[in-house]
Amino acid sequence: MLKVINPFSLILLFICIAQQLTAQQNWKSISTAEDLITAYPETIENMLNQFNLEYTGLEKVKLAYSTGNNLEACKELLAYYKKGTMASDLRKEIPTTTAQQVAAADTILTNVFVIQNVRGKVPYLEDGHRDWYYKGPNNDKEWAWLSNRHSQLNRVLHTYLETGNPKYAQYIDLFLKDFIIMGMPYPGIKSNTSIWRGLEVAARAKVWTKIFFGLINSEYISPATQLLLLSSLPDHAHYNRNFHSSNNWLTMEISSLATVAAYFPEYRKSEEWLDYAIETMVKSMKDQVYADGVQTELSSHYHNVSLNSFELFKEICEKADRKLPDFYERTIEAMYGYIAHMVRPSGYRIMNNDGDRGSDKNLILKGAQKFGHKDWEYIVTNGETGRQPEDGPSYFYPWAGHFVSRSGFDQDAHWSFFDMGPWGSGHQHNDKLHLSISAYGRDFLVDSGRFAYTGEVAEKFRSYAKGSAGHNLILIDGKGQTNGPKIAQEPLADSHFKITEDFDYASNSFDQFQDMAGKAKHTRALFYVRNEFWVVVDRVETDRPRTIEALWHWHPDNKVEKEKLIVKTANDRGNLAIIPVGRQKINPSFIKGQETPEIQGWYSPEYNIYGPNTTSSYSTNIGSDATFVWLILPSEKAMPKIKAKIKAENTEGITLSVSAKDIKWLLYIPFYESKDAAMVKSH
Repeated sequence: MLKVINPFSLILLFICIAQQLTAQQNWKSISTAEDLITAYPETIENMLNQFNLEYTGLEKVKLAYSTGNNLEACKELLAYYKKGTMASDLRKEIPTTTAQQVAAADTILTNVFVIQNVRGKVPYLEDGHRDWYYKGPNNDKEWAWLSNRHSQLNRVLHTYLETGNPKYAQYIDLFLKDFIIMGMPYPGIKSNTSIWRGLEVAARAKVWTKIFFGLINSEYISPATQLLLLSSLPDHAHYNRNFHSSNNWLTMEISSLATVAAYFPEYRKSEEWLDYAIETMVKSMKDQVYADGVQTELSSHYHNVSLNSFELFKEICEKADRKLPDFYERTIEAMYGYIAHMVRPSGYRIMNNDGDRGSDKNLILKGAQKFGHKDWEYIVTNGETGRQPEDGPSYFYPWAGHFVSRSGFDQDAHWSFFDMGPWGSGHQHNDKLHLSISAYGRDFLVDSGRFAYTGEVAEKFRSYAKGSAGHNLILIDGKGQTNGPKIAQEPLADSHFKITEDFDYASNSFDQFQDMAGKAKHTRALFYVRNEFWVVVDRVETDRPRTIEALWHWHPDNKVEKEKLIVKTANDRGNLAIIPVGRQKINPSFIKGQETPEIQGWYSPEYNIYGPNTTSSYSTNIGSDATFVWLILPSEKAMPKIKAKIKAENTEGITLSVSAKDIKWLLYIPFYESKDAAMVKSH
């Protein structure tokens, strides 16, 4: 039997559909709760279903929803947040209206964003939405990803609160409305798109939470936008709960899940989300932080990223009155300690794996204050404040295999970083046995940096950034290292290092080279005579004749020149010389800004920032096992006169004589056994 359809019902249905289509086509005009319900009734229905309507304070929301009055339910929900006292740490006083402007924020208002040092203008599509898939001027998907983290809104929010100019809040309102509507419906699957990828989802949820509560009582954030935020945040939580990754990604994604759960306990799944977040984050900390406090990716940049997320998570748990295990706090303290001990005298961090040369000074001071470590404060302030450490000045982290040698803690101190650990669990470079050196407030020997991950810069430089040729290493037959073990199964034994009052010693080996015919092994021993100089001993063991190329990359701020076999700087203040010792015929050549036949002589201190630098290359042929010795001499002014001679050499190590002025050092530098490292100083 056919059912007769009431013609009036059809008319009402068509009117409803027409109204919804009109609203969708004119999404910019959606402002009120009524507008949003008309345009997206399913979105509102789904949003209300995300709430635990038994939660204290939501009684009026529950009553309206139970009678089918979604409009009234939405209004009562917003009233609950506007009148409430929850999230007091995020709520901001609405500023007095002014016409003040800030140029940097005004640039953002034109949709011009600076992402990883690249400026791009996000275009509009025909429907009026911004093109949220726009990859920037270099067609770099990283640009699209990072622009969709919405960190630019932090600047606009700060500017609005600072100036009270309505245009900044109005921009936030339209920006969020645009993004959320365009991205609907939530796909609910693991994704790698410009919008739905874990890191972007995590970052947005944190930014949006600040905006929601910070501007909850602003007349310039429309009810429609506030409801859209409440509708989308559970989707973000769902993504971070079900599709999170591992390592530093996990710390960011799970801290984001905890953010939504803690600040919006009214969601039905908030308690479950927080339980899962605590269990997962605690386990992850055990898995991704070594016992010596170093994050397993072994990248200074991502170590700090993980530390920040671990700390944020702890703060969230404290706000939610949830206790974490005692080891959680101890691990955070150890992670700060690593940063403090690795830092250059200038306050800049080490560059290793995918790490940038940023300053860690403020971060270390924060940790010093938080944990009462006056010794860290002393290190990073060059002794101006704090308390002189009882240990140091050199430090070794045996799980990470990171060795920092220093002459002291003053701003002119000698500093070196020797990488003798595993490959890393992520963001790896093939750079085992790399050495970086600074002195007199100046960087000399450097890691070439990370350049970029995707786009035109990466296409050109990424292989160089990750490869051995971009580091201070030895190439054998033109071959660099292959991938090493990702994770250390145990700490490096004492036989690999030695720290005494007068000298430091460290050594390790690597024997896996790309497409290498036969067998070859590179052992590097580092010997630092405190306050004086470094000696690097490179031992190559081989089963056949080889071509050996030793590479030393110089920071571009140095003026580098040759004096016979010696390569040295000619700066007004702060200099370094590399002096080959021995009988090997290894005349140096300089490479700077080379693009063919391969990339060489480039330096990237930050993502997407790069330029040419000088690489000094020593190349020679060997017929069998060979040893190369380099005396690396820092000096405040011009290079002083110094002599060095190999007194003895065997398969266990070398004995080296070094003399300058009226001082003579006799060094025994073993290849493998630290206990045999020794020094005799005489006048």
